[in-house]
Amino acid sequence: MENTLFDHSPIIDRPPLRWPGGARVAFYVGLNVEHFLIDRPSTSIWPGTAELVPDALNYGWRDYGLRVGIWRTIESLDRHGIRASVLLNSAVAERYPKVIEAGLSRDWAWLAHGKTNSILQTSMSRDEERAFLTEIVDTIAAATGTRPRGWMGPGLTETFNTPELLAELGLGYVLDWTNDDQPYRLNIPGMLSVPYSVELNDLLLFTGRGISGPEFVRMVKDQYEQLHADAEHSGRVMALALHPFVIGQPFRHKYLDQALEYLAAQPDIWLTTSDEIAEVYQEVR
Repeated sequence: MENTLFDHSPIIDRPPLRWPGGARVAFYVGLNVEHFLIDRPSTSIWPGTAELVPDALNYGWRDYGLRVGIWRTIESLDRHGIRASVLLNSAVAERYPKVIEAGLSRDWAWLAHGKTNSILQTSMSRDEERAFLTEIVDTIAAATGTRPRGWMGPGLTETFNTPELLAELGLGYVLDWTNDDQPYRLNIPGMLSVPYSVELNDLLLFTGRGISGPEFVRMVKDQYEQLHADAEHSGRVMALALHPFVIGQPFRHKYLDQALEYLAAQPDIWLTTSDEIAEVYQEVR
């Protein structure tokens, strides 16, 4: 089967991309704010208990994020003047009002991120998925006062129908296809792909590869430095993917703060949101 969702486009063949204020790199934090069901396996730090019901070890690890970890993360974001692009499970909007209140007071960008990270829509029919996505978008809109403009599937998952169904609901971009350093148009009218990262991603770095806090800071700096160099003639996007139950652990907090302090001090960076990146790209391309 050939891919028809987007066309191949070497980055060296594109016209220059300009960001506001002459910035070389558009930077955003993709903050994963997720709800998990207690009777289904999901993201785990220890696979030995992942199939148990209840799985106290892994469920408790995940639950730490919205009880404690997110509040530490917010401290660092506030300190360095960074608005989050929140990848929001709609179940969070229904169950965790303090998180929604915190985001509204900070003018976060709200993206739809499924209902819960314990449920994927990958096996749904087109009509089932349409109803499922409609419920997610409507729930987030009711809780935040704005309809989400972007989407990232739980586990970066889609069906072949997802982007078109999202376009029907008025969304304008997805983060699921992590194959570029610039936004690009999908072969669906009005729909973009905006860069996200499965490499510069705390969940995979800390729990998958076992890196240390200082290594994390070094990787953030290396990512920015290379993208800055690449962007001499055409702008780039840098996404930092965070999960409060990972980066919000006490022994990691200072390293997130160091990374954000470094980025916020760069003269050629645009501290922004994925919504604003998509909006600017739609205007100039």
